[in-house]
Amino acid sequence: MLDLIAPLVIPNTTKIVVLSLDGLAGLPRPETGRSELETARLPNLSALAAESACGLIRHVAPGITPGSGPGHLGLFGYDPLRYQVGRGVLEALGIDFDLRAGDVAARGNFCTVDGLGRITDRRAGRIATDVCVRLTERLRSIRLPGVELHVEPVKEHRFLLVLRAKGRAGGLSGRLSETDPQALGTPPLHVKPLEPRAKATAQRVNAFVAEARRRLAGSMPANMVLLRGFDQLPQLPRFPEVFGLRSAAIAAYPMYRGLAKLVGMEVLKTGGTFADELASLREQWETYDFFFLHYKDTDKAGEDGDFDAKVAALERLDAFIPDVRALRPDVLAVTGDHSTPSVLASHGWQPVPVLLWSRYCGADPVTAFTERACAGGSLGVFPAQQLMPLVMANALRLTKYGA
Repeated sequence: MLDLIAPLVIPNTTKIVVLSLDGLAGLPRPETGRSELETARLPNLSALAAESACGLIRHVAPGITPGSGPGHLGLFGYDPLRYQVGRGVLEALGIDFDLRAGDVAARGNFCTVDGLGRITDRRAGRIATDVCVRLTERLRSIRLPGVELHVEPVKEHRFLLVLRAKGRAGGLSGRLSETDPQALGTPPLHVKPLEPRAKATAQRVNAFVAEARRRLAGSMPANMVLLRGFDQLPQLPRFPEVFGLRSAAIAAYPMYRGLAKLVGMEVLKTGGTFADELASLREQWETYDFFFLHYKDTDKAGEDGDFDAKVAALERLDAFIPDVRALRPDVLAVTGDHSTPSVLASHGWQPVPVLLWSRYCGADPVTAFTERACAGGSLGVFPAQQLMPLVMANALRLTKYGA
């Protein structure tokens, strides 16, 4: 799609907002038969849906559960099967770490294990960020032959691990398996090389994990670490150049800032709440053509398996919709990067509702922003990477294809 779109881009002064509700879609609660979106009171999103073209987005392929990285890459117009980025790289960029070519980065979780080494909480009770800072200090002095280790706090239970080769130690490889089994009641996994040249890197990471466990022993609830998303810095086409947009990202969580930075967007400073994000949007409205706006609370509640909290998060977001519309964007898209059904307490493979508003969208009969309602919308079910062409067309920023 990027090769098709770039030659068709034409300049314009139209303003675009793409709002991503992380983990937006859900599944019905067995007791009521209604999903979180169907349970929540969402008058503003419903009114917007009634003026929009609606549908469902599939981020990777039927039955495939996307991570947040591929989910958002799709929303930005990148085919997530062609452009793959490990979460470690995104965390590093999100906290402005000086990630260099050849470095191997991983996203870490502090977690809780019992006396037998079995995971009882993959997020260590979502410890406070100041606790995370103290724990990373314990791990920074770990030494391994042939590499520099960098351990940096990110947010709450999350941290960043970076391995950097030194001297003549030879190249590192990011082709490594993960230590997080994504399940409770089982011990963390050993890292395995996914290509022959990754063997030495895997041995070093396993040595780090063993030493981290020794140093964290007794520091309940965060007495162990989980590592995933190993990768090295890739080169992706730059979003502002492909789409001809002065592009800005507004996100409170580092990982999403990192993803936006990776594709060339300007990452705007903001506080830790969605109200802070909207303040940044208002302040910078005249400076940029395109704004990516991220809302995290829906995903957080879904991953905790808290149906009522996700309903409340949706209702809080709905109250902010008039503030976004008051800026009078020419195109407003609302969707998500994946589903996070509370009944699964994890990411899901279900398609995600999307609405696309503009003067030219051709509104359909959908009057509610829910999974079942949007399934009957005029956009149908389509791949996530096709959203940006639709956005660009509605912003009158594409010329015709062919004679």
